[in-house]
Amino acid sequence: MNRVNGGAWRRWRVVVGSVSDTPIIAVVDDDEMVTEATGALIETFGLAARTFASAEAFLNSDCVSQTSCLVCDIQMPGMGGLQLQFELSKAGHKIPFILITAFPDDATRKQALKAGATCYLIKPFSPFQLFDCIRSAIGHWDG
Repeated sequence: MNRVNGGAWRRWRVVVGSVSDTPIIAVVDDDEMVTEATGALIETFGLAARTFASAEAFLNSDCVSQTSCLVCDIQMPGMGGLQLQFELSKAGHKIPFILITAFPDDATRKQALKAGATCYLIKPFSPFQLFDCIRSAIGHWDG
């Protein structure tokens, strides 16, 4: 385990404070194992995780306006991650995005970053990569 990042996780948990003040990180992926594992990992960072099996489920939830950061698969049945990013932006929601994929493609990566994604992660990604991306997306959150 990387001691620097491990220490940062602990410091972040101390700063976060009460559950009601904790940033909500939404995870959208059609692979249930990915959503469960990623959500559990995010909670070890001291953040709240909400998981969704589809972009449509996220859009129809009451979580959209409360989401501090969105971790979303690019390739899903129905609406994919890039389309979700576009729809949220069009509706005026400025949620930082971390796009994840098991099918890396340089053109898609460039498109995602150009569209404003904070990070483009290739599955499987490390906990440290995700942690760093979330910190980049929501900053040094201090409640």
